[in-house]
Amino acid sequence: MGLIDGSMGLLFGGGRNVIVETAEVFRENAEKSGARSASAQEAALRSFAAEFARARSSRFDRLIDGINRLPRPALAFGTLGLFVAAMVDPVWFAARMQGIALVPEPLWWLMGAIVSFYFGARHQAKGQDFQRSIAASVARAPQVVENTAALEALTAGAQIVDDDPARPRTGPNPALEAWRAAS
Repeated sequence: MGLIDGSMGLLFGGGRNVIVETAEVFRENAEKSGARSASAQEAALRSFAAEFARARSSRFDRLIDGINRLPRPALAFGTLGLFVAAMVDPVWFAARMQGIALVPEPLWWLMGAIVSFYFGARHQAKGQDFQRSIAASVARAPQVVENTAALEALTAGAQIVDDDPARPRTGPNPALEAWRAAS
């Protein structure tokens, strides 16, 4: 009998699943592929969380951020103001536009470059802030899952077992039971 088992093991792979191993030569194992993909995505999200996490900004940083928000509304309201000025006092407006006509072309190019770089840098900074906020919310996901499980356990009346003495416990309340009995 041992000879038959040995020859069958030699023929059919000795306990391994030869069919699955052979099929994986021609087609990727979907389960293992999904596990690798999830692992890679989790590593990428952890990397984003580490890269874009930042500390709270100081008062100076908030002041500078506020100042940086002024040029866009100033340009928009200034342009609308020019239209109003042209309608209210056309002669005054024409005199000012004659002064602008004297600005040399290289200076217009320089102003265009400065405005373009300002708005381009602002767009990039806002995009990075958005990436940071995504990374921060991904980093908080395990805590949210833990809190949700704790809340579900509380609503079910189960006792949460952990080492945190500050966390409230559920279960029988002797004072409440005595009060109910007295009522």
